[in-house]
Amino acid sequence: MRRTTLVSAMCVLVVAGTGLTGCGSEDPDAGTNGVGKLPAEKIQATTRTAAESATAVRLSGTVVAGGSTYKLDMRLKADGGTGSVSAEGATFELLRVGEKLFLMADAEFWSHGGGEGDGEGEKSDVAAADKLDGKFVKVPEGDPSYKRFSGFTDKDVLLGGLLTLHGALATDGRHEEAGVRTVRITGDKGAGGTLDVSLEGRPYPLRLVRAGGAGTLTFSDWGKDFALEPPAKDKTVDYGQQLPTS
Repeated sequence: MRRTTLVSAMCVLVVAGTGLTGCGSEDPDAGTNGVGKLPAEKIQATTRTAAESATAVRLSGTVVAGGSTYKLDMRLKADGGTGSVSAEGATFELLRVGEKLFLMADAEFWSHGGGEGDGEGEKSDVAAADKLDGKFVKVPEGDPSYKRFSGFTDKDVLLGGLLTLHGALATDGRHEEAGVRTVRITGDKGAGGTLDVSLEGRPYPLRLVRAGGAGTLTFSDWGKDFALEPPAKDKTVDYGQQLPTS
């Protein structure tokens, strides 16, 4: 890496100028937060504590669950979240402010597409879907989809379920993520997942590779606040107690 290369080059210059035989005494943890010196179990506990106490975070990447692959790009904080989710060829936006959850998608997402109903019924479905195109639809708390969708906007739920490695924990050297030095910990020699933890500033998790090929996620913008407000009324559709079937 560039930093390592520069340090090595400086070492050569110093040695050449002083007659010393090497730079082996350099401390790899110099200038870091010291987390790299801890055992893997302690690193995992420390980074979870840092993540839980952070006021905000951006989470992006893929999660494989229930036979489906979800692509996420979410910004999260204690009282809600906003961002996009893609799955099974569909992409939709989610916005949660407190307990109020809104979903916005295109007409194709809302249409029944491919059903065997009569022509008039299909036309009605298309017309209804067109009205929802580009609108924030309020998801009723009693609707079955509320819990499923709101989980994508819940910082504690997402981080609590994701920041866990499986199997015996171990450290796997120093690495770098988005220009930040990290220490990597692994579960079951990597088969149980890997997690890169920042060695600079607070020990936030920066990159997670989930066990069993269940996705890769990056974490950024720790502690950076963002606006979180309900959508304008003219951009919102409220169906009451149940969403339209799609």
